[in-house]
Amino acid sequence: MDDKLKDIISVIEENRETGFEATLAKSNKEIANIIEKPFLGKEIKEEEAEKLFLTDDVNDLSSLVIGADLARKEDVGDDVTYVVNRNINFTNICNTYCGFCNFMAPEGDPRAYFLTMDEIKEKVHEARENGATEVCMQGGMHPDIDGNFYVQIIKSVKEAVPDMHTHCFSPFEVHYGANSLKMPIGEFVKMLKDVGHGTFPGTAAEILSEDVRKIIAPGKITTDQWVDTIKEIHKAGMKTTSTIMYGHVDKPFHWARHFEVIRQIQKETKGITEFVPLRFIPWDTRLYKRGISREGPTDLDQLKMYAVSRLYFRNIINNIQVSWVKQGPEFAQYCLKAGANDFGGTLMEEKITTAAGGKFGQYFPPEEFRKLTFEINRRPVERSTSYDYLKVFEN
Repeated sequence: MDDKLKDIISVIEENRETGFEATLAKSNKEIANIIEKPFLGKEIKEEEAEKLFLTDDVNDLSSLVIGADLARKEDVGDDVTYVVNRNINFTNICNTYCGFCNFMAPEGDPRAYFLTMDEIKEKVHEARENGATEVCMQGGMHPDIDGNFYVQIIKSVKEAVPDMHTHCFSPFEVHYGANSLKMPIGEFVKMLKDVGHGTFPGTAAEILSEDVRKIIAPGKITTDQWVDTIKEIHKAGMKTTSTIMYGHVDKPFHWARHFEVIRQIQKETKGITEFVPLRFIPWDTRLYKRGISREGPTDLDQLKMYAVSRLYFRNIINNIQVSWVKQGPEFAQYCLKAGANDFGGTLMEEKITTAAGGKFGQYFPPEEFRKLTFEINRRPVERSTSYDYLKVFEN
């Protein structure tokens, strides 16, 4: 957390003591009216979200953060949830060459690896031994795999630990898997469902605007393809998360556009369980090394991202997740006071963020989640992937 944000937070906390209404009265009238809309049963519009992202007045920021925290409390209470899971990146061999990724490796590269099904099973067993209820799996777009490989992954997990929840495969992977088998996306999703697959991460979204995608990930599916794929997943009766990966070549108007795309999907399908902002980690990526991108979002950008998302998605998506992997635990903890209510997962083995130069990502013990939650006078709850309560902890 940089010094500028620390100064802003100091003022926010002073204003928090005086209450939301008093703080709102000190804000710019236009901004105050936007922030108040979700409390009056109205939706924030796309162009209004952009104005919230652009404001830098400390009273406006106080109203935004305090209002988002109040909405969070009214919507989901004071519990902070987390899931005990393990991340399994089954291969880093990939032919997509996204500019924001340093995880991928071409075949023959010394860094390249491709887990066998037995190795995946071993990792699933280790996950259960460490108390995990979920394995989260995504991998590179290996040129030699097809949709049957993804089906076999799910079968292998279920053979290893039958009740382990599988949270696997981005819409990009689903789209690729279906195309490789020359079948409609809905049929491929049903194949996965029939062998016991659980839920899908709503990743590979990055920014859902073509002008950005053509710069950062021209080899990935288009915005329309991503939207169509995630809708097909929902139509098959399966749930996904939703994400945004921001702070590279994008602008606040792109964030607002992305929000609206996600909101419209949720209104139509009601298949999204949570929204997860993911800050761009720049340092070891081609985008940054070539001078194309900036150094990720500012700390203030990140704080506003959580607050605006809580208000924008009010009554549409209840769960807003921080990313200790991308932000670090302490900053993630503060974002729980700015609209977020979920701490994410323990992960145990995250490689994509660390490959891009991130400082965090390997493992975060559940007891640390609980400690950080108690420090902000909230109640930690271990949840399932679908947000069922598994364990409630009292201080």
